Amino acid sequence: MAAPKKGRQGTQGRPGRTLALILIAIVALTGGMFASGHTTPRLGIDLAGGTSITLQAKNEPGQKNAINKTNMDTAVDIMNRRVNGLGVSEAEVQTQGDSNIIVNIPKGTNSEQAREQVGTTAKLYFRPVLVTEVSGADAATPSPSASGSSSASPSASAEESEKATSSSSPSASATSQGRAVTDALKADPTPSASGGSSSADASASPSASASTDPATAKLQAQYTALDCSKKTVRAKAGDGVKAGDPTVACGQNSQGQWQKYILGPAEVEGTDVDKASAVFDTQGAAGWKVTMDFTGKGGKKFASITGKLAQNQSPQNQFAIVLDGEVVSDPYVSQALTGGTAEISGSFDQQEAQDLANMLSYGALPLTFTEASVTTVTAALGGEQLEAGLIAGAIGLALVIIYLVLYYRGLSLIAIASLLVSAVMTYVIMALLGPTIGFALNLPAVCGAIVAIGITADSFIVFFERIRDEIREGRSMRPAVERAWPRARRTILVSDFVSFLAAAVLFVVTVGKVQGFAFTLGLTTLLDVVVVFFFTKPLMTILARRKFFAEGHSWSGLDPKRLGVQPPLRRTRRASAPVDTKEA
Repeated sequence: MAAPKKGRQGTQGRPGRTLALILIAIVALTGGMFASGHTTPRLGIDLAGGTSITLQAKNEPGQKNAINKTNMDTAVDIMNRRVNGLGVSEAEVQTQGDSNIIVNIPKGTNSEQAREQVGTTAKLYFRPVLVTEVSGADAATPSPSASGSSSASPSASAEESEKATSSSSPSASATSQGRAVTDALKADPTPSASGGSSSADASASPSASASTDPATAKLQAQYTALDCSKKTVRAKAGDGVKAGDPTVACGQNSQGQWQKYILGPAEVEGTDVDKASAVFDTQGAAGWKVTMDFTGKGGKKFASITGKLAQNQSPQNQFAIVLDGEVVSDPYVSQALTGGTAEISGSFDQQEAQDLANMLSYGALPLTFTEASVTTVTAALGGEQLEAGLIAGAIGLALVIIYLVLYYRGLSLIAIASLLVSAVMTYVIMALLGPTIGFALNLPAVCGAIVAIGITADSFIVFFERIRDEIREGRSMRPAVERAWPRARRTILVSDFVSFLAAAVLFVVTVGKVQGFAFTLGLTTLLDVVVVFFFTKPLMTILARRKFFAEGHSWSGLDPKRLGVQPPLRRTRRASAPVDTKEA
């Protein structure tokens, strides 16, 4: 007897291993879902309710081709910082097409404030530091003082300093803080002949007295009351202050503590930065650093302010890089930086250096954003639509199951089990994709999942009909399954490829919520291939060995009589006439 072929032996002999593999995968994904704590899919704004803002980018006058992927991604990063500053935990900021940004803010957020925050161009300034100290609850652990002046190289570099503390310690009296504030505001960044005095020296002076100037007194009160450890306070610090006025601000130091500042008038604006990038110092030991190139006017202004600051003592030899009212870095200088370029180095890792470079670049970003549309969605409306969609999906699923039971009988159990496996995998993966890539289940995505029911059922029907064709040709159950699979497999792959290609094209060429439909349709199409190959086919191979299916029970769906199989014709031999051997 000839030995069976290896390929055929592999398809018939080990279906149990394939079933075990997919079941282990389902258990692992489900365990990961519960372990992550995200047991339900993340809902989109149309289901959770909130505000959706569409912003359209436009080039600044005189700037061409500024709307590109790099600039748009940088704008998205800044807008993410803005909505997070509002205390929003589930906001979505993403590009839409080439020139639009969609900001979806869930319910519970002031929509007017959100529109104002994300719809305006970021403001980046370089301001001299006058006074600074650790703020709020972090003041119980003082941060280290700034180190001495660093050696500035001829290439004009600014070394990143530790956040400096003024002599106004957390336990100092309000009067001492007031004296420090007053003297710092009176002081000019240009040092005296003796080299200038820091805020510490000013606050220690017995002759210092609080200012009677209303503007100074107001700033002094703001600084005294400023608690940067509170998010709501940080978001409002410096609101409405003009570039030419001193202000208070908050920032986080390298120890993760919140620092509060009094900053002088802006000396350099973000638009004076021509380019900023994160680079790795391969020659020295500086590691990651940020390089800045200034415009012609910006380089002159930067040289002027750094020349003044370099002659002061800490913290008044520092300048604060302020983005949207928050200090993102406060390097100190030891000499005038006159080369039109600067470097900020310190204990940066790659991500920190890149983030700072993006912020500096955004200050010079030649883009403005106009509000194209604002849509308010209530959770009640989304809930009603979701309920209607789920009812429609349930009705469609019920009709499919009824059809399968009536037409395929026993085979319908395989189809229903496969649909359940597909549904579980779809749900678990959607729940995991929420925290992983920010996928949100919206109404179009629900529609995509409903459409996928028909696509998945179609794959089972193709396989079952191929098996029936083989049985009609007179083959028994087990050979019929194995001969039907290659033909059905090609049809299923071609059909799913067409569906996936349509979903991919739809995802690329469309924007907004339609992409949710395309993404879900593509995902469920891929899962259909996985389920048919790793669950439906092995399960069918195993059941084909059971008497109920193998002998074509009338309720198996493979009854030869119901399929119109004619019994094979038996050839009979006619008896030959006797031959008379006798001679006449």
